Amino acid sequence: MNIGQLQKQGIQELQKVGISEPRRKINRLLGSLLGTDSVGLMKQEKEEVKKELEFAFENDLQQLKEGYPIQYLTHHQEFMKLPFYVDESVLIPQPDTEILVEETLKELEKREKVELLDLCTGSGCVGISIAVYAKSVQKIVLSDISKEALDIAKRNVRQNQVEKKVELIQSNLFMKIQGKFDGIVSNPPYIQTEIIGNLSKEVQAEPKLALDGGGDGLFFYRNILAQANQYLKPGGFLFLEIGYDQKEEVKQIWKDLREKGKTNLSQWNERKDYAGLDRVVLLRSEA
Repeated sequence: MNIGQLQKQGIQELQKVGISEPRRKINRLLGSLLGTDSVGLMKQEKEEVKKELEFAFENDLQQLKEGYPIQYLTHHQEFMKLPFYVDESVLIPQPDTEILVEETLKELEKREKVELLDLCTGSGCVGISIAVYAKSVQKIVLSDISKEALDIAKRNVRQNQVEKKVELIQSNLFMKIQGKFDGIVSNPPYIQTEIIGNLSKEVQAEPKLALDGGGDGLFFYRNILAQANQYLKPGGFLFLEIGYDQKEEVKQIWKDLREKGKTNLSQWNERKDYAGLDRVVLLRSEA
């Protein structure tokens, strides 16, 4: 069987079971197996493939048909135009999270010699992207409770050549974090526990630890908002990704803490994602 025939077969089989974007996924899968891109696939479509590769393709195709994420098969996801290795230990970086990075980069244009904390870092995509693009960053700590996630983050640190700027710490939120930072960024778990089982098969393949935000999805926001000011320098910032429908609930948590005098975070703002949904919360530590 040649490459073109494998491609056609794969697309047809994904279409039959209603998998979205079948052509893109099959091209990405074949490109990964063959070490080429879509242009290379076109040029090589008449070439015969070895039986071992055909078997590998059929095995991966079956997983795709069952809703397994293409990113975990290819171990690759682009984020902020940078390459990231991913597997089942980490969430797959999503375009909406780029808003969090973009807002942080805007803030860092005004600052010099910055030290940051990326809490619940997962693959490291947020912190590493900031380290790559922000010249003002001297140091950024990537923290996660999962050792497996930190192993992936470490691999991505090397891949994106920011070893000199990055430190990795295994910590349950702030438990092992020391010192104060100019800014904290976080994309924490925020899906309600009971909803996870109703999500798509692709999302359910991702680590529950990185999805589960507790009964109401707000567990991490309560903890981060309550503790962040202890780890921020005067005038520091806290930028959080939130679920599209969580803005008012997260804002109320912050307001309650302010009324009780338990946080000095102020200047609430939010930013929308590319679909026009509330996605990032911006707060500042009073100087």
